Amino acid sequence: MSVVRVLALLLVAAAAAVPAPARVAAQGACAAERFTKNRVYAACSDLPTLGASVHWTYDPAASSLSVAFVAAPPSAGGWVAWGLNPTGGGMDGAQALVAAPGSGGAYGVQTYAISGYSVGAPAPIAYKTSDLAAEVGADGRVQMFGKLELANGTGEVNQVWQVGRVSGGSIAPHSMATANKDARGKLNLLTGQSTAATGGGSVLRKKNTHGILNAVSWGILLPMGGIVARYLKTFKSADPAWFYLHVACQLIGYGVGVSGWATGIHLGNLSKGITYSLHRNIGITVFALGTLQIFALFLRPKPDHKFRPYWNAYHHSVGYTIIILGIVNIFKGMTILGVEQKWKTGYIIAISILGGVAVALEAITWSIVLKRRKTEDKNYNGNGNGQLPLSM
Repeated sequence: MSVVRVLALLLVAAAAAVPAPARVAAQGACAAERFTKNRVYAACSDLPTLGASVHWTYDPAASSLSVAFVAAPPSAGGWVAWGLNPTGGGMDGAQALVAAPGSGGAYGVQTYAISGYSVGAPAPIAYKTSDLAAEVGADGRVQMFGKLELANGTGEVNQVWQVGRVSGGSIAPHSMATANKDARGKLNLLTGQSTAATGGGSVLRKKNTHGILNAVSWGILLPMGGIVARYLKTFKSADPAWFYLHVACQLIGYGVGVSGWATGIHLGNLSKGITYSLHRNIGITVFALGTLQIFALFLRPKPDHKFRPYWNAYHHSVGYTIIILGIVNIFKGMTILGVEQKWKTGYIIAISILGGVAVALEAITWSIVLKRRKTEDKNYNGNGNGQLPLSM
């Protein structure tokens, strides 16, 4: 075999031995992107949403990942983020790099260990990082760089990316548009294959459903039922309609609340390793007390029974406890989901309206009761028949 032929075979073999990521780098619009300081990466991928791209060089032997993320914020001076999620496919649990402008306008990079659905404060992440930097490219997009030390044997990772505005020097929540919600997927560091997330929208819908069901049930219907029971029974013309209205509000609220509680249990099973202990424990307590109230309804003594005052005291105290814990837990859930402020404001307005109605009815019913007592006192003093006035 001639020397020329041997050299040709060696060249072919060398070309075939080039890792797949290096070949990927020659494909897509990301291949034309250039970086300062002679930064060059073995592979790149155009991400499916937000016009973003990710470049990387991965050393499996050292489990070292050098990465560059490129994206355009929704407005000048906004932030961009890219991260890996070792526990799931979404934002919750992501170990993120976030590039945002500092007080002088220059971009810097900070790490965020995201828990729940709000960014929180900068904090160390699960991966050792180095060479963190960011700058604005010639095309106006933000380029973020970093080096991460991954776990041994890492091949495919869950990646998330995002963009948003900076307000008052702080990172503002990102948009809830479809492109933002779909900014996640899988990335194979060895082959260069990048796939969009599947099923994430379904989980998000379940979380939203869980929140809505519980807000309507424990947070609105049950307080309404409590208001009906406390105040409408004072009006003689509302008897016995107030009782059936009260029972209807509580039963419907309980039924909807059970659906929301069951959805929460299902979400917990889908999120192995992620536990919101306080939110979960309050939810379990509310469900248990609500169930106890339903069963207690069948054990309600007659109005003239000697145990009725004790039953009333139990029923009222447990009922108010459920309402208070339910409202507190709704706000805890909103914090976990990282909902937009408008939803919190809307619920606060709804609760405030119910509270205002309760305060107004408290004043009205007390005036009615006091007038009624005065009338009964006059009748008692005038007739002298030995009958005591009716109690409230």
